[in-house]
Amino acid sequence: QLQAFGGGLVQAGGSLRLSCEASGSVFSINVMGWYRQAPGKQRELASNITSVGSTNYVNSVKGRFTISRDNAKNTVYLQMNSLKPEDTAVYYCYALIRQYGGRVYFTHWGQGTQVTVSS
Repeated sequence: QLQAFGGGLVQAGGSLRLSCEASGSVFSINVMGWYRQAPGKQRELASNITSVGSTNYVNSVKGRFTISRDNAKNTVYLQMNSLKPEDTAVYYCYALIRQYGGRVYFTHWGQGTQVTVSS
């Protein structure tokens, strides 16, 4: 399972750090990342990172968000700086996980954490 931490309320220009840990029967994790869904909008990929550290960001967060992971802890982080009101959304972590005894990777989702940026 995936458990996310770190959401909250912050003023514009502030920072938050999200984390998401995979636990349970985890043999290997491929991609980890974060989607977000703002009110009335479709869910979009905010950022992801591969097992070897290659990263991807949606244009609107480039230069402000930094994704990283600790493979030993099966944890992904999203450092969000210079936050804007338009970053307000529920952030969902996800990971492509291969479990012990399994041969394929399946997508697992965290519970979602609310990020609210006030103007």
